Amino acid sequence: MPDELLHLPVIQRILARDQGTPGALLPILHAIQQDLGYIPDAAVPEIAHALNLSLAEVRGVISFYHDFRTAPPARHTLRLCRAESCQSRGAEALAAQLREQLALDDHGTSADGAISLRPVYCLGACACSPALELDGQLHARLTPERLRALVDGCQEDATC
Repeated sequence: MPDELLHLPVIQRILARDQGTPGALLPILHAIQQDLGYIPDAAVPEIAHALNLSLAEVRGVISFYHDFRTAPPARHTLRLCRAESCQSRGAEALAAQLREQLALDDHGTSADGAISLRPVYCLGACACSPALELDGQLHARLTPERLRALVDGCQEDATC
């Protein structure tokens, strides 16, 4: 049995609970991702059938919102702020450093599944720019050296 089919009971439980809610598609997608870590392909026809939507409508919503994942998440997620305050304090150079160090684009995941890179357009830390969120923890007044050390730590930590 493919791994995705193992997720069907979770998907069906969420659908049974939420399908009658007005505007249910987004809450259902969020709930599935919260429980499974991503939205598996097997969820799309189940959601479409439960909500009387086409497969294209469900896939369109999933692909429109960058926060929805269709593959299991990386062990670590780096979210570098790219808003004006952080830009003025060197975020673009840090973004280039990350792309080079990880050999990724701005929305990529390393081949070993260790690190995902995601730009974000405000972490609420403008007073201490540039800022980065690593696995939900804020790192402010980031320097190229501190950034390299954070990334090196993620790459060395195979247990996470």
